[in-house]
Amino acid sequence: MPETITLPPVQLETRTRRPPLHKVMLVNDDFTPREFVVLVLKAVFRMDEGQASKVMMTAHQRGACVVAVFTRDVAEEKATLATDLARKREFPLLFTTEPEE
Repeated sequence: MPETITLPPVQLETRTRRPPLHKVMLVNDDFTPREFVVLVLKAVFRMDEGQASKVMMTAHQRGACVVAVFTRDVAEEKATLATDLARKREFPLLFTTEPEE
C-alpha cells in the first residue's frame, strides 16, 4: 500500500481592494437658472441649501467643479439622473464623471 503524505495546510492571503472612485463634475452653463441647479444638487446629491449654493457658485466661477466622489456605477447613475432632470426641463445643465486620480 502506498504511503500517504500529509502536507501542511496552505494559507491563502486574500486582499480586498477598494473599488476605483469617480468624481461627479458639474459643468457651468449660462442658461440654466441657479435656483434649478441648487434644486438638482439638493434632490440628487442630498445637499442642504448652503452646500448646494456653494457648489453651484464654484462651478459658476470656475467653469466646473467636483460635486461628489463615488464608485463608478453610483457616480454615473447620479450624473445621468441629474442631467436627465435638466433635460426634462429643457436646460443644458450637464453633469459628467471622471476617474479620481
